[in-house]
Amino acid sequence: MITKEAVLQALGHVQEPDLGKDLVTLNMVQDVEIEGKNVSFTIVLTTPACPLKELIERDCIKAIHTHVDSEAAVTVHMTSNVGSNRKDTKAVLPGVKNIIMVASGKGGVGKSTVSVNLALGLAQEGAKVGLLDADIYGPSVPIMLGLRNEKPMMQEINGKGMILPIERYGIKAMSIGLLVDEKQAIVWRGPMASSALKQFVTDVYWDELDYLVIDLPPGTGDVHLTLVQAVPVTGAVIVSTPQAVAAADAKKAIMMFKQPQINIPILGIVENMAYFTPAELPENKYYIFGKGGAQKMAEQFEMPFLGEIPLVQSIREGGDKGIPAILDDEAITHNLFTKLAQDVARNISIRNANLEPTKVVSVI
Repeated sequence: MITKEAVLQALGHVQEPDLGKDLVTLNMVQDVEIEGKNVSFTIVLTTPACPLKELIERDCIKAIHTHVDSEAAVTVHMTSNVGSNRKDTKAVLPGVKNIIMVASGKGGVGKSTVSVNLALGLAQEGAKVGLLDADIYGPSVPIMLGLRNEKPMMQEINGKGMILPIERYGIKAMSIGLLVDEKQAIVWRGPMASSALKQFVTDVYWDELDYLVIDLPPGTGDVHLTLVQAVPVTGAVIVSTPQAVAAADAKKAIMMFKQPQINIPILGIVENMAYFTPAELPENKYYIFGKGGAQKMAEQFEMPFLGEIPLVQSIREGGDKGIPAILDDEAITHNLFTKLAQDVARNISIRNANLEPTKVVSVI
C-alpha cells in the first residue's frame, strides 16, 4: 500500500536545481493524495516563470516510480507562490514582493525596450507585475505601451488620495509621461526629479505585486540614489550593447550597485542590439557593433549573462506602435524575451534563497 510518508520520502530525493535543496525540505510539496496506485500532489514553485518546470515534474515521477511503486500513476500539479526576502518595515510598497531595477550606464542602448518586454514576459508567465518609468527627463514607456493619451485616475484609499497606475497588457504602469504633455520638456533640478519619483513610490497604489520593474534613467546620479534609499531593491538587470563605449558605461552602473554602502545584487547582464538580423533572412546574424562585449563583461564580474537581443525591425516597430515585441508570438524575439523573463525570475529565486534580505540602502 502506498502511503503519504513513502511519497514524501521519495520526493525528498528530488532536488530543486537552482536552490540546491530537496523539494520536501523547501516545503514545496503540498496536497498529497493517494487512491490505490493513483498518486497526486502539488509542487509549489518559487515563481510562475520557472524554466525548469518540466524537469522537476519528470524527476518527481521518476522518484515515485523508483522509491515507491513502479506501477503508480503519478499526477503532478504545478502552481507557484512567488517568494520574497524583504525584511524591511514595509512602510513603502508593502504589497510588492520583489523590486527589479533595469539600468545602463548610457542612453540609447534599449534599456526601456528591455524593461517593457521583461515586465510583460513576467506577466505572461502568470506573475502580477508593475512597471515604473523612472526616466523623468525622457519617459518612453507611455509610447511603448500605447498609453500616449491615457491619464491615471485618483482614488481615496485608507483615507489618502492615491494615483492608480494604468493597466495595459496585464501589467500596471506609471510614468511621468502620463502626467505631463508629451510636447512639454521637463526642466527640473535634481531634487525636484527625486521628489517626483518618491511620490511614484509612496502615492501610487501598486497594491499586490510579485515584481515591480523600475526602468531607470541613464547614468549613476540622483535618481538612482533616491530610489535605492526609498525602496528595498531585490536586484538589478544591466543593459549594454556590444560597443566598447556602451560596455565601459555599463561597468560604471555595475560598480555603482556593487559599492559597499549600496550592495545590490546584479541579476544579470543583457546584450541588446547584439547583431542585426534582416526579416527576409532570419537565420543570418551580422555583428555590426562588435561581438560578445556584454558576455565578456559578465564573465569578468562573475555575473549571469542573460543573453543577446538582436537588432531587428519588429522591435522598433512594436515600440513605436505601442505593441511590444514579446506580444507577437511569431516574432523571432518573442522566445528571447520570454527566456529573459524566466532567467530573471529564476535568478531572483536564487538570490532570495541565498543572499541577505533586501533592505533600504543608507547612502552617506
